[in-house]
Amino acid sequence: MTNMKVCFVGVGSIATRHIKNLRVVCDKNDISVTIDAVRRSESAALAEDVIVDNVYLSVDELPSDYDVAFITNPTDMHMDTLKAIHDRARHFFIEKPITSYRNLDVAENFAYREDSIYYVACPMRYKRILNYLKQNIDITDVNGVRCICSSYLPEWRPGTDYRECYSAHKDMGGGVAIDLIHEWDYLKWIFGMPNKVNAIISKKSKLEIDSDDYAAYIAEYDNMIAELHLDYFGRESIREIMIFTSEDTIVADILKNTVTYKKSGKEIQFEEVRDDSCRLELEHFLDMINGKTLNDNSPKEACRVMKLTQGIVQM
Repeated sequence: MTNMKVCFVGVGSIATRHIKNLRVVCDKNDISVTIDAVRRSESAALAEDVIVDNVYLSVDELPSDYDVAFITNPTDMHMDTLKAIHDRARHFFIEKPITSYRNLDVAENFAYREDSIYYVACPMRYKRILNYLKQNIDITDVNGVRCICSSYLPEWRPGTDYRECYSAHKDMGGGVAIDLIHEWDYLKWIFGMPNKVNAIISKKSKLEIDSDDYAAYIAEYDNMIAELHLDYFGRESIREIMIFTSEDTIVADILKNTVTYKKSGKEIQFEEVRDDSCRLELEHFLDMINGKTLNDNSPKEACRVMKLTQGIVQM
């Protein structure tokens, strides 16, 4: 593919990052790209470094010849958007999670075309630190895993009122269990599907939200136990995974990009900025639509991970 026509439905912070990185990736691969966008209003100006060719205020105004549509609007709107633009694009990049849990049956039963790619974003899989774990940890020698992602929701989006964002509202697809689906995605990616999951999902803090701000899980595998803690109220951000093997205890600090072997003292530092993994994911997606690799996070797989966030195991 030397020319590509793309549309973004929803131009928030994630979409603007994708737009900038897509232009870089296309330039690197000698692809001429046209990028259109659907926005709710023309009043808010895009950043100077976010270049789009055409802006539409409704999906009804869109042409019907897009190579790819990026669905990057609020979670609860993903499936309605896919329905509305399904005949206007050949392939689809759907921002994670695929939908809100209440619309999961719609995602599972949608009439996906066999000759199209429907890829659900999973950017953590492209981080160097997690690829190191996947490639270097012998999962048959793992006895236990402890994983945590703790952060303070009011500080997630500087300059915006956290009480008005989708994360704060259950009916918009918010809630820490779904919002931090990254953790379940990379745990399944590295260790596979657990046999059983016990979950506690609730609201515990004084944050002014109606979505859940706490989720804890214990997952049982054939040879190991995995514990996962997620919250919206941690005042000091923590994102790490601790792996207990017969020989060592390995701590991967995802925020600091370090892997430390506590017993041997070995430490590895990974040099990486956020755009690195974003661009790797976009390059992988282009390989999918060009038939160079298989889709490794289809709607079916994304729905299986979505069920894990609720303590449901689907083999």
